[in-house]
Amino acid sequence: MKLTDLPFETVEWSRVASSEHPGVIGQALWRTRMLGALRVRMVEYTPGYQADHWCQKGHAVLCLEGRLTTELADGRSFVLTPGMSYLAAEPGHRSSTDVGARLFIVD
Repeated sequence: MKLTDLPFETVEWSRVASSEHPGVIGQALWRTRMLGALRVRMVEYTPGYQADHWCQKGHAVLCLEGRLTTELADGRSFVLTPGMSYLAAEPGHRSSTDVGARLFIVD
């Protein structure tokens, strides 16, 4: 990831407008900043959330609160808890959470 032509800025995420994204169960609340082609998000998943799709985009994900399970298309799964992160370059992953989660995501 090469970051060029971006002005320095701070973000108070609670002031960024949110958008709702329903899952099969539950919902994700996205607070998104677009910086050119770079998307930076603070995402909150409700307890019981299950993604309604297999994501095909790469991400850098940091878990801030809760617990998130990410399943890969090859059948492996990984659990993130606060302070853990993952990098997903390969396509084919989906997420769920039993207790809810708050993530910081760059893609």
